[in-house]
Amino acid sequence: MESLLSGLSQHGYSILFLFAILETIGFPIPAALALMIAGAASARGSLQPSLTVANALSAIMLGDTLMFLMGRHTGWRLLGALCRLSLNPESCMLSSAGLFQRRGRVALVFAKFVPGINTMAPPLAGSMNMRLGQFLRLDLAGAALYVGAYWSLGFLFSDALGAMTRGYQVVGRALGWVFVAIVVGYVVFKVQAWIKAPSLRLVPFVSPAEAAGALSSGTALIYDVRSHGYYDRKATRIQGSRRLEPNAIHQVADSVPRDHPVFLYCTCSGEATSARIAGVLLERGARVAVIKGGLSAWKKAGLPVEPVPAEDLAVMPVFDS
Repeated sequence: MESLLSGLSQHGYSILFLFAILETIGFPIPAALALMIAGAASARGSLQPSLTVANALSAIMLGDTLMFLMGRHTGWRLLGALCRLSLNPESCMLSSAGLFQRRGRVALVFAKFVPGINTMAPPLAGSMNMRLGQFLRLDLAGAALYVGAYWSLGFLFSDALGAMTRGYQVVGRALGWVFVAIVVGYVVFKVQAWIKAPSLRLVPFVSPAEAAGALSSGTALIYDVRSHGYYDRKATRIQGSRRLEPNAIHQVADSVPRDHPVFLYCTCSGEATSARIAGVLLERGARVAVIKGGLSAWKKAGLPVEPVPAEDLAVMPVFDS
Protein backbone atom coordinates (compact mmCIF):
# COMPACT_ATOMS: atom_id res chain seq x y z
CA MET A 1 0.00 0.00 0.00
CA GLU A 2 2.83 2.43 0.79
CA SER A 3 4.38 2.00 -2.65
CA LEU A 4 0.94 2.47 -4.21
CA LEU A 5 0.39 5.72 -2.34
CA SER A 6 3.89 6.87 -3.21
CA GLY A 7 3.28 6.29 -6.91
CA LEU A 8 -0.05 8.07 -6.72
CA SER A 9 1.49 11.09 -5.03
CA GLN A 10 4.09 11.31 -7.81
CA HIS A 11 1.78 10.95 -10.79
CA GLY A 12 -1.71 11.69 -9.48
CA TYR A 13 -1.63 15.42 -10.26
CA SER A 14 -0.60 14.97 -13.88
CA ILE A 15 -3.19 12.22 -14.44
CA LEU A 16 -5.92 14.36 -12.88
CA PHE A 17 -4.97 17.39 -14.99
CA LEU A 18 -4.91 15.31 -18.17
CA PHE A 19 -8.28 13.70 -17.49
CA ALA A 20 -9.92 17.03 -16.66
CA ILE A 21 -8.68 18.94 -19.70
CA LEU A 22 -9.35 16.11 -22.16
CA GLU A 23 -12.95 15.86 -20.99
CA THR A 24 -13.49 19.59 -21.55
CA ILE A 25 -12.40 19.40 -25.19
CA GLY A 26 -14.64 16.47 -26.05
CA PHE A 27 -12.76 13.25 -25.32
CA PRO A 28 -14.82 10.53 -23.58
CA ILE A 29 -12.58 10.64 -20.51
CA PRO A 30 -14.06 9.98 -17.00
CA ALA A 31 -12.85 13.12 -15.22
CA ALA A 32 -15.50 12.63 -12.52
CA LEU A 33 -13.93 9.28 -11.59
CA ALA A 34 -10.48 10.87 -11.47
CA LEU A 35 -11.83 13.58 -9.17
CA MET A 36 -13.36 11.04 -6.77
CA ILE A 37 -10.15 9.06 -6.64
CA ALA A 38 -8.16 12.24 -6.05
CA GLY A 39 -10.52 13.15 -3.21
CA ALA A 40 -10.06 9.75 -1.62
CA ALA A 41 -6.30 9.97 -2.01
CA SER A 42 -6.36 13.44 -0.41
CA ALA A 43 -8.24 12.10 2.60
CA ARG A 44 -5.51 9.50 3.12
CA GLY A 45 -2.69 12.02 2.74
CA SER A 46 -1.16 10.81 -0.54
CA LEU A 47 -2.28 13.99 -2.35
CA GLN A 48 -2.59 17.55 -1.10
CA PRO A 49 -6.27 18.61 -1.01
CA SER A 50 -5.64 22.20 -2.10
CA LEU A 51 -3.35 21.13 -4.93
CA THR A 52 -5.76 18.55 -6.31
CA VAL A 53 -8.65 21.01 -6.34
CA ALA A 54 -6.53 23.79 -7.87
CA ASN A 55 -5.12 21.33 -10.41
CA ALA A 56 -8.56 20.21 -11.60
CA LEU A 57 -9.99 23.73 -11.65
CA SER A 58 -7.10 25.08 -13.69
CA ALA A 59 -7.37 22.22 -16.22
CA ILE A 60 -11.12 22.72 -16.67
CA MET A 61 -10.85 26.49 -16.94
CA LEU A 62 -7.99 26.20 -19.43
CA GLY A 63 -9.89 23.76 -21.64
CA ASP A 64 -13.17 25.66 -21.44
CA THR A 65 -11.52 29.00 -22.21
CA LEU A 66 -9.80 27.45 -25.22
CA MET A 67 -13.13 26.11 -26.49
CA PHE A 68 -14.80 29.48 -25.83
CA LEU A 69 -12.16 31.34 -27.84
CA MET A 70 -12.32 28.79 -30.64
CA GLY A 71 -16.09 29.27 -30.75
CA ARG A 72 -15.63 33.04 -30.86
CA HIS A 73 -12.98 32.78 -33.59
CA THR A 74 -14.48 30.07 -35.81
CA GLY A 75 -18.12 31.05 -35.37
CA TRP A 76 -20.47 28.18 -36.11
CA ARG A 77 -17.94 25.97 -37.88
CA LEU A 78 -16.71 24.41 -34.62
CA LEU A 79 -20.27 23.75 -33.50
CA GLY A 80 -21.00 22.15 -36.86
CA ALA A 81 -18.07 19.81 -36.28
CA LEU A 82 -19.28 18.98 -32.76
CA CYS A 83 -22.79 18.30 -34.09
CA ARG A 84 -21.58 16.27 -37.05
CA LEU A 85 -22.26 12.96 -35.29
CA SER A 86 -25.94 13.73 -34.84
CA LEU A 87 -28.56 12.55 -37.35
CA ASN A 88 -29.41 16.15 -38.27
CA PRO A 89 -26.40 18.44 -37.72
CA GLU A 90 -28.21 21.69 -38.50
CA SER A 91 -31.11 20.81 -36.20
CA CYS A 92 -28.57 19.99 -33.48
CA MET A 93 -26.98 23.40 -33.83
CA LEU A 94 -30.21 25.39 -34.00
CA SER A 95 -31.84 23.62 -31.05
CA SER A 96 -28.69 23.77 -28.93
CA ALA A 97 -28.20 27.47 -29.62
CA GLY A 98 -31.86 28.27 -28.94
CA LEU A 99 -31.82 26.41 -25.63
CA PHE A 100 -28.54 27.98 -24.61
CA GLN A 101 -29.75 31.48 -25.42
CA ARG A 102 -32.82 31.00 -23.22
CA ARG A 103 -30.98 29.42 -20.30
CA GLY A 104 -27.34 29.87 -21.16
CA ARG A 105 -26.26 31.68 -18.01
CA VAL A 106 -27.78 29.02 -15.77
CA ALA A 107 -26.95 26.15 -18.13
CA LEU A 108 -23.28 27.11 -18.11
CA VAL A 109 -23.10 26.56 -14.35
CA PHE A 110 -24.58 23.06 -14.52
CA ALA A 111 -23.32 21.99 -17.97
CA LYS A 112 -20.43 19.96 -16.52
CA PHE A 113 -22.86 17.39 -15.14
CA VAL A 114 -24.49 16.70 -18.55
CA PRO A 115 -22.45 14.60 -21.01
CA GLY A 116 -22.27 16.27 -24.42
CA ILE A 117 -23.49 19.64 -23.17
CA ASN A 118 -20.31 20.01 -21.11
CA THR A 119 -18.34 20.19 -24.38
CA MET A 120 -20.90 22.22 -26.35
CA ALA A 121 -21.46 24.96 -23.74
CA PRO A 122 -18.14 26.90 -23.95
CA PRO A 123 -17.99 27.17 -27.78
CA LEU A 124 -21.69 28.01 -27.83
CA ALA A 125 -21.06 30.86 -25.41
CA GLY A 126 -18.22 32.10 -27.61
CA SER A 127 -20.17 31.80 -30.87
CA MET A 128 -23.18 33.56 -29.36
CA ASN A 129 -21.08 36.57 -28.33
CA MET A 130 -21.17 36.13 -24.55
CA ARG A 131 -18.72 38.52 -22.92
CA LEU A 132 -15.46 36.85 -21.88
CA GLY A 133 -15.62 38.21 -18.33
CA GLN A 134 -19.14 36.91 -17.84
CA PHE A 135 -18.20 33.53 -19.29
CA LEU A 136 -15.20 33.19 -16.99
CA ARG A 137 -17.27 33.96 -13.89
CA LEU A 138 -20.06 31.52 -14.78
CA ASP A 139 -17.66 28.84 -15.94
CA LEU A 140 -15.61 29.12 -12.77
CA ALA A 141 -18.78 28.69 -10.71
CA GLY A 142 -19.71 25.61 -12.74
CA ALA A 143 -16.21 24.15 -12.56
CA ALA A 144 -16.03 24.72 -8.80
CA LEU A 145 -19.41 23.01 -8.34
CA TYR A 146 -18.35 20.06 -10.50
CA VAL A 147 -14.93 19.62 -8.91
CA GLY A 148 -16.29 20.15 -5.40
CA ALA A 149 -19.09 17.62 -5.80
CA TYR A 150 -17.01 14.71 -7.09
CA TRP A 151 -13.88 15.47 -5.07
CA SER A 152 -15.99 15.62 -1.89
CA LEU A 153 -17.59 12.26 -2.68
CA GLY A 154 -14.16 10.69 -2.92
CA PHE A 155 -12.97 12.43 0.22
CA LEU A 156 -15.97 11.33 2.29
CA PHE A 157 -15.82 7.73 1.08
CA SER A 158 -12.06 7.35 1.27
CA ASP A 159 -12.27 3.91 2.87
CA ALA A 160 -12.36 2.53 -0.65
CA LEU A 161 -8.94 4.09 -1.34
CA GLY A 162 -7.17 0.83 -2.15
CA ALA A 163 -9.51 -0.16 -4.96
CA MET A 164 -9.83 3.38 -6.26
CA THR A 165 -6.10 4.08 -6.38
CA ARG A 166 -5.51 0.80 -8.19
CA GLY A 167 -8.09 1.88 -10.73
CA TYR A 168 -6.49 5.30 -10.95
CA GLN A 169 -3.08 3.88 -11.76
CA VAL A 170 -4.42 1.31 -14.21
CA VAL A 171 -6.40 3.97 -16.08
CA GLY A 172 -3.39 6.26 -16.08
CA ARG A 173 -1.18 3.59 -17.65
CA ALA A 174 -3.92 2.64 -20.10
CA LEU A 175 -4.36 6.22 -21.29
CA GLY A 176 -1.34 6.01 -23.56
CA TRP A 177 -2.66 2.80 -25.12
CA VAL A 178 -6.03 4.46 -25.63
CA PHE A 179 -4.39 7.24 -27.66
CA VAL A 180 -2.49 4.67 -29.71
CA ALA A 181 -5.71 2.76 -30.37
CA ILE A 182 -7.50 5.96 -31.43
CA VAL A 183 -4.73 6.89 -33.87
CA VAL A 184 -4.56 3.37 -35.32
CA GLY A 185 -8.35 3.21 -35.59
CA TYR A 186 -8.46 6.56 -37.37
CA VAL A 187 -5.79 5.50 -39.87
CA VAL A 188 -7.57 2.20 -40.53
CA PHE A 189 -10.87 4.04 -41.02
CA LYS A 190 -9.32 6.48 -43.51
CA VAL A 191 -7.64 3.67 -45.44
CA GLN A 192 -10.88 1.68 -45.61
CA ALA A 193 -12.81 4.76 -46.75
CA TRP A 194 -10.18 5.38 -49.43
CA ILE A 195 -10.39 1.78 -50.66
CA LYS A 196 -14.19 1.69 -50.64
CA ALA A 197 -14.62 5.01 -52.43
CA PRO A 198 -12.52 4.94 -55.61
CA SER A 199 -14.64 7.73 -57.08
CA LEU A 200 -13.17 10.17 -54.54
CA ARG A 201 -9.70 9.56 -55.97
CA LEU A 202 -11.04 10.46 -59.42
CA VAL A 203 -12.62 13.78 -58.43
CA PRO A 204 -11.30 16.51 -60.77
CA PHE A 205 -10.16 19.84 -59.34
CA VAL A 206 -10.13 23.19 -61.12
CA SER A 207 -8.74 26.60 -60.21
CA PRO A 208 -11.10 29.48 -59.40
CA ALA A 209 -10.14 31.14 -62.70
CA GLU A 210 -10.99 28.02 -64.68
CA ALA A 211 -14.36 27.72 -62.96
CA ALA A 212 -15.10 31.41 -63.50
CA GLY A 213 -14.30 31.07 -67.20
CA ALA A 214 -16.67 28.12 -67.56
CA LEU A 215 -19.40 29.94 -65.62
CA SER A 216 -19.14 32.98 -67.89
CA SER A 217 -20.38 30.85 -70.78
CA GLY A 218 -23.74 30.56 -69.05
CA THR A 219 -23.99 26.78 -69.32
CA ALA A 220 -22.17 25.73 -66.12
CA LEU A 221 -23.67 25.61 -62.61
CA ILE A 222 -22.00 26.20 -59.26
CA TYR A 223 -23.12 24.80 -55.89
CA ASP A 224 -22.20 25.82 -52.35
CA VAL A 225 -21.82 22.65 -50.25
CA ARG A 226 -20.44 24.13 -47.03
CA SER A 227 -21.19 21.65 -44.27
CA HIS A 228 -22.01 24.31 -41.66
CA GLY A 229 -24.70 26.11 -43.64
CA TYR A 230 -25.39 29.84 -43.40
CA TYR A 231 -25.47 30.95 -39.78
CA ASP A 232 -23.86 34.37 -40.07
CA ARG A 233 -25.96 37.40 -41.09
CA LYS A 234 -22.98 38.66 -43.10
CA ALA A 235 -22.43 35.37 -44.94
CA THR A 236 -21.43 35.58 -48.58
CA ARG A 237 -21.20 33.04 -51.37
CA ILE A 238 -19.88 32.86 -54.92
CA GLN A 239 -22.03 34.97 -57.19
CA GLY A 240 -24.69 32.91 -58.89
CA SER A 241 -24.17 29.82 -56.76
CA ARG A 242 -26.93 27.63 -55.38
CA ARG A 243 -27.20 25.76 -52.10
CA LEU A 244 -26.74 21.98 -52.12
CA GLU A 245 -27.23 20.54 -48.63
CA PRO A 246 -24.33 18.14 -48.00
CA ASN A 247 -25.95 16.52 -44.98
CA ALA A 248 -28.81 15.25 -47.17
CA ILE A 249 -26.91 14.71 -50.41
CA HIS A 250 -28.49 11.33 -51.21
CA GLN A 251 -31.93 12.94 -51.05
CA VAL A 252 -31.10 15.98 -53.20
CA ALA A 253 -28.45 14.60 -55.59
CA ASP A 254 -31.01 13.88 -58.31
CA SER A 255 -31.84 17.58 -58.51
CA VAL A 256 -28.37 18.30 -59.95
CA PRO A 257 -28.51 18.44 -63.79
CA ARG A 258 -26.54 15.84 -65.74
CA ASP A 259 -26.27 17.86 -68.96
CA HIS A 260 -24.30 20.86 -67.58
CA PRO A 261 -20.82 21.19 -66.08
CA VAL A 262 -21.13 21.47 -62.29
CA PHE A 263 -18.66 23.09 -59.87
CA LEU A 264 -18.64 22.62 -56.10
CA TYR A 265 -16.99 24.62 -53.34
CA CYS A 266 -16.79 24.64 -49.54
CA THR A 267 -14.59 26.15 -46.83
CA CYS A 268 -13.19 23.03 -45.14
CA SER A 269 -9.63 21.77 -45.10
CA GLY A 270 -8.59 20.07 -48.32
CA GLU A 271 -12.05 20.63 -49.83
CA ALA A 272 -13.14 17.47 -48.00
CA THR A 273 -16.88 18.17 -48.16
CA SER A 274 -16.77 19.17 -51.83
CA ALA A 275 -14.80 16.04 -52.73
CA ARG A 276 -17.24 13.81 -50.86
CA ILE A 277 -20.26 15.37 -52.57
CA ALA A 278 -18.49 15.24 -55.94
CA GLY A 279 -17.93 11.52 -55.46
CA VAL A 280 -21.65 10.96 -54.96
CA LEU A 281 -22.56 13.06 -58.01
CA LEU A 282 -19.95 11.38 -60.20
CA GLU A 283 -21.46 7.99 -59.37
CA ARG A 284 -24.80 9.35 -60.61
CA GLY A 285 -23.42 10.57 -63.90
CA ALA A 286 -22.92 14.29 -63.22
CA ARG A 287 -20.13 16.28 -64.89
CA VAL A 288 -18.65 17.67 -61.70
CA ALA A 289 -15.41 19.32 -60.54
CA VAL A 290 -14.27 20.86 -57.26
CA ILE A 291 -12.90 24.40 -56.99
CA LYS A 292 -9.49 24.06 -55.41
CA GLY A 293 -9.16 26.27 -52.34
CA GLY A 294 -12.92 26.75 -52.09
CA LEU A 295 -14.50 30.07 -51.25
CA SER A 296 -11.27 31.49 -49.79
CA ALA A 297 -9.35 30.93 -53.03
CA TRP A 298 -12.22 32.44 -55.02
CA LYS A 299 -12.13 35.60 -52.92
CA LYS A 300 -8.34 35.83 -53.09
CA ALA A 301 -8.59 35.71 -56.87
CA GLY A 302 -10.82 38.80 -56.73
CA LEU A 303 -13.78 37.00 -58.25
CA PRO A 304 -17.33 38.16 -57.48
CA VAL A 305 -19.31 37.13 -54.41
CA GLU A 306 -22.79 38.05 -53.21
CA PRO A 307 -24.69 38.10 -49.90
CA VAL A 308 -26.51 34.92 -49.04
CA PRO A 309 -30.25 35.45 -49.70
CA ALA A 310 -32.36 35.90 -46.58
CA GLU A 311 -34.42 32.80 -47.36
CA ASP A 312 -31.29 30.65 -47.20
CA LEU A 313 -30.10 32.01 -43.87
CA ALA A 314 -30.55 30.03 -40.65
CA VAL A 315 -29.47 32.86 -38.38
CA MET A 316 -28.32 31.75 -34.94
CA PRO A 317 -29.30 33.68 -31.81
CA VAL A 318 -26.70 35.76 -29.96
CA PHE A 319 -26.50 37.27 -26.50
CA ASP A 320 -27.29 40.99 -26.47
CA SER A 321 -24.75 41.63 -23.73
